This record gives sequence, C-alpha cells and structure tokens, in this order.
Amino acid sequence: MSLRFVLDPDLTPQLRAEIVDLWVDVSNADGAVGFVPPVAADDVHVIADPAFAGIADGPDRLLVGYSGDRLVALLIFSDNRFPLTAHWCVLKRVMVHPDTQGTGYGSALMGEAARLGREFGHEALHITVRDGLGLDKFYGRLGYREIGRLPGALRVAPGDDRDEILMWLDLTSVD
Repeated sequence: MSLRFVLDPDLTPQLRAEIVDLWVDVSNADGAVGFVPPVAADDVHVIADPAFAGIADGPDRLLVGYSGDRLVALLIFSDNRFPLTAHWCVLKRVMVHPDTQGTGYGSALMGEAARLGREFGHEALHITVRDGLGLDKFYGRLGYREIGRLPGALRVAPGDDRDEILMWLDLTSVD
C-alpha cells in the first residue's frame, strides 16, 4: 500500500495523540528522534508540545503520511527563523512506524519532502542524524551529503557518545 501525504493537517487532539503514539513507538524501537528507550508519552510531550506550537502558530509545517487511515510517517519542516538562512530548511522528527520498515515509506516521505521543499522555494534541506544507526547511508542514497560532524555531541548512554552528522540536500540540482 502506498502512502497518502497530507501537508499542514489540522492539529486536532486526536492527531496530536496519534503523533505522540508514533513518536513513542519509533523511540522505543531505537529510532533516532530525540530519545533513547524506554520512552513514555509523558517524555515525548516535553518535545512534542513545543513542536506542535511551532506548527500551529507557525512558521513550521507538518507533513504526515497515512497508510489507509493509519498515521505511519511524519516530518516537520522547521523554519530557521533567521532571514539570512530563509532559502533552506531543516527537517526534524523524521519518522516512519517501525512495523513499516522496509516498505519504502521512508524513501517516499523524503521524496515528498524534497518535492515540497522545492515548491516552497527552498534551495536546500538540512537534516541531522545520530551516528551508529546507518542513517547516514540511508540519506546518502537519497542524495543527501555529509557536510560535517559534531563529535560525541549525543550522549545516548554513559560511555556511549555518538557523533551528530550534518547532512544536506541541494534542491537546485535534484530532479
């Protein structure tokens, strides 16, 4: 089944709850979306609620993906809130439900993000990636290139510091 994308959906209480549930499921499957398992909904709300405010009040934008009626993917176009960087955008909280891994939903989500990024007038998309999970290879296959690293910037456990990898997609040269 393919994904049906919705840009800027109404952030109803039901959708907010579905997003938090997805975020918990992704986090507890060791997805790199801001947490280390185990995670509960109350933990996620600490980051989700300010993210919801940035979407509801602007200038951030939400892209969600549905398989049938089920929310299975999302990402946030996070505005830089700085005029000198208005020509590019940061993608945050990129996630696909763990039980849909291997279906192509992640690639489809990122393809839609690139299409929309160009439509919004962005010249590039930026994403940060937690090292050690192979995500840099996934994004590399989609045309993103590593532009830098913050060594040991992410402490996922005592004695387990990971690099934060900075990746960049030039939208002016992508078909």
